[in-house]
Amino acid sequence: MQIKVGELPGSFRFQAISALFITGLITSNIIAVKLANFWGYVLPSAIIIFPVTYIIGDILTEVYGYKVARKVIWFGFVCNLFAVVSIWIAGMLDPVSQDLGEAYQLVLGSTYRILLASFLAYLAGELLNAFVLAKLKSLTEGRWLWLRTISSTIFGQGVDTAIFISLAFGGSLPAGILLNIVFLQWGAKVLYEAVATPFTYLIVGNFKRAEGMDVYDDRLSIKNLLTK
Repeated sequence: MQIKVGELPGSFRFQAISALFITGLITSNIIAVKLANFWGYVLPSAIIIFPVTYIIGDILTEVYGYKVARKVIWFGFVCNLFAVVSIWIAGMLDPVSQDLGEAYQLVLGSTYRILLASFLAYLAGELLNAFVLAKLKSLTEGRWLWLRTISSTIFGQGVDTAIFISLAFGGSLPAGILLNIVFLQWGAKVLYEAVATPFTYLIVGNFKRAEGMDVYDDRLSIKNLLTK
């Protein structure tokens, strides 16, 4: 596939995995309101979906390069914002019954504080994850994919979780409990990435062969984190 570095590919594989990335992002935000019991640990239900966006982000960065991954991350941000605004507008409409209106707000009516925390955490975490992976790829000359994906997740998910928990619940919960929540979610997300490593290898290998691409971001610097 002959395209310029940073140019969005037009292949079905790229379109499909980008769509999965955005779908996973929006879905995780919707189901996050339900807290579930995982072997004695209470975690948001989004834990089953949101880490997948990091795995897809790794695949995008590894195959197509940081610039392409960054564009998909920003596009995901815009799509998520559109979904949130749509949900908010629908919530402003008069419900056919008070019970239905209250149920809607209970499930989908996130507070502005939580939404702000979610948006900032997503951007910071996803961009840092892709950036670290791209830098490590150049430093290791493309070796040790398992080490690069797990390392980038440690940084990205660490920042994501710390920002979200501190902004969303800081001041409403004791500091000790907040730290426990951060480390529990962080550890669970990193473990998720580690377990999925064999699947990441399979998908990355398939994409590289099919697309004929294996981009290295040798000149990437911190100045390129947000824009070109």
